[in-house]
Amino acid sequence: MAIAFEEAESHISNGKTPLSAFLRPALAPFPLFILQPVLRRIVRHIAHTRPELFNRIGPHKDKLFLIDPVNLPFVLVLQAHPDTPLLRAYRRRKAPRTDAQIAGTFLTLLDMVDGHLDGDALFFTRELHIEGDTEAVVCLRNALDDLEGSVAEDTASLFGPPGRQALKVLRKIRNHE
Repeated sequence: MAIAFEEAESHISNGKTPLSAFLRPALAPFPLFILQPVLRRIVRHIAHTRPELFNRIGPHKDKLFLIDPVNLPFVLVLQAHPDTPLLRAYRRRKAPRTDAQIAGTFLTLLDMVDGHLDGDALFFTRELHIEGDTEAVVCLRNALDDLEGSVAEDTASLFGPPGRQALKVLRKIRNHE
């Protein structure tokens, strides 16, 4: 559950990166209801433009994945069902029970979705923490790895030039950490 992942933060991030020092306190008061329509738009767009991603999830399509960017004040819950995809933000202590949990810094998780980092290597270097249904997590990771292009770029393009610029800035920050 999300609370267990708070302990993982010390193993995953030392909290000394510029993004870590800024993001969590800056976003703490952010009302999540504003984020929900954006997340819904993102997950529906990905399901529509990348059906192969959600189709590869197969038997795990009804599973709930908790994605915990440890340096943000909220967690995300993903259900990768091809027909009814779900992506919602929750305050850490209010997250629902999930089948599988994946925790890492925001930029580490972004790089995985961007196709730049190997999930296995991240797990063994403790930059990524996984609990619960590991078979479902491996299936999700394999589906991401097998994609041509980048889900992060697709998502950024959904928001036009500002989205592409934001992704460019995040990539620069990641390269300088």
